[in-house]
Amino acid sequence: MNRALFVIDAQESFRQREIWRAGSNPDFVANVNRLVDHFRATGGTVVWVLHSEPGTSGVFDPANGHVRLLDGVRQPGAGEPTLIKTSHNVFTTTNAGQFLTERRIFDLTVCGIRTEQCVETTARVGGDLGYAVTFVTDATLTFPIPHRDAADAGVDEILADPRTLQNLDIVARTERVLDGRFATVRTAAEVVGAALVA
Repeated sequence: MNRALFVIDAQESFRQREIWRAGSNPDFVANVNRLVDHFRATGGTVVWVLHSEPGTSGVFDPANGHVRLLDGVRQPGAGEPTLIKTSHNVFTTTNAGQFLTERRIFDLTVCGIRTEQCVETTARVGGDLGYAVTFVTDATLTFPIPHRDAADAGVDEILADPRTLQNLDIVARTERVLDGRFATVRTAAEVVGAALVA
């Protein structure tokens, strides 16, 4: 079966936010690169996805120069498309579905930033569209989510607030709601190891 890896929003935009220092996964870049190397070595397709919010003057406005891959993440190779999305999931505002259909790709692996937002949403939509989705948790990254009444708080306040949804809780919840419903949850080592055994 043809396979594709979506690397979703692994971009410098996030590093521009103060909350970056509270990120969930110090091995994120290494695990994304491990997946990219694996897909390239085994004949899979790598699709790069960046989130853009033109005209907003924020960190996702391409005019500010941060809508590019994170430093340290592998760069797109020959024939690997970069899709620019303006929605949370990859499918709604790009030609991802057409791209996959034309190549008869029905097996989709997802990773990127944020675990519970764009990566999870892509997994849910992909699952609903009939793709066999693998969600690689340790190749995702997220940040603590403040309570709605503390949305403008600083990072230290967010981390100290007992109402904050912490990284471990976000990851556990995402795995629980996706696995067996919209996706199969795996680690990068399991994805690479499964191919070696097969």
